[in-house]
Amino acid sequence: MSRSDSPLAIVTGASSGVGLHTTRALIDKGWHVIMACRDLGKADAAAKSLNLPEVSYELTHLDLSDLSSVRMFHAAFRAQGRALDALVCNAATYLPQLKEPLRSPDGYEISIATNYLGHFLLANLMLEDLQNASAPRLVTLGTVTANSEEFGGRIPIPAPADLGDFQGMKDGFKAPIAMIDGKPFKPGKAYKDSKLCTMMMSRELHARYSASTGIVFSTLYPGCVAETPLFRNAPKLFQKVFPWFQKTITKGYVSQPLSGERVAQVVADPAFAQSGIHWSWGNRQHKGHKAFAQSLSSKASDAARSRALWDLSAGLVGL
Repeated sequence: MSRSDSPLAIVTGASSGVGLHTTRALIDKGWHVIMACRDLGKADAAAKSLNLPEVSYELTHLDLSDLSSVRMFHAAFRAQGRALDALVCNAATYLPQLKEPLRSPDGYEISIATNYLGHFLLANLMLEDLQNASAPRLVTLGTVTANSEEFGGRIPIPAPADLGDFQGMKDGFKAPIAMIDGKPFKPGKAYKDSKLCTMMMSRELHARYSASTGIVFSTLYPGCVAETPLFRNAPKLFQKVFPWFQKTITKGYVSQPLSGERVAQVVADPAFAQSGIHWSWGNRQHKGHKAFAQSLSSKASDAARSRALWDLSAGLVGL
């Protein structure tokens, strides 16, 4: 890894979509970015496709679905003694057509393992590294589909995000269990549940560590990035119709470059220095629209449930 006097950010899932364009936006703001990705060849090609200056980024392997990979990534970073100014928990997988659950190397359902448990372990491991920076931030990508305070979070297809009483986690979350609530597997709901977990994680990080560490913990929904590669495993008809629907009917459509700019604002701009906030630009997009603090559902903001999820998650990842 190269060294730089620029502020340093780690962006997970930076080989495509929101993560890639966040990387570009941060570089444009003068940051140095570690692109933490599972497929380094893909990440290298993506960086070159945007003509990112090679002195402003570096590629490091990270497979969030594999807890041993998360630990190796962190150990390699810690060994360098670098201050970390921002961690952006962005990477996600979405596999809505699965008939049976895929499993991570640790035996957990793949969406929860990648989108949530890997980030949960990474965030906890990197708290000390963030504390070495002067104004650190830990930013997590949320989604409207996991926030029932907004219309998109109440759509019952396949079902709204709902963790129940965490029975699946209480029972060890390994085969045949694939859902946090312990109910039958629904791949689309598993994605929604994982994003609800990440928003609860950020709130609990804020409650536990913001005052004592000075780290700003926040989540955001940048708008509907309807043409991101996140949807590459969705049905072909969905991939064609969904962007049109968001552009013409809901007006929620946001381009990948704009989504990256918005994430970079939450990472770097002074206006976003308040911890414990879920930032949103709304469900309908307007030119020059300003970000605002969006309320989260009771499912995401219930302090007792967030503590319970934290304790169960810590057990699953070995903290």
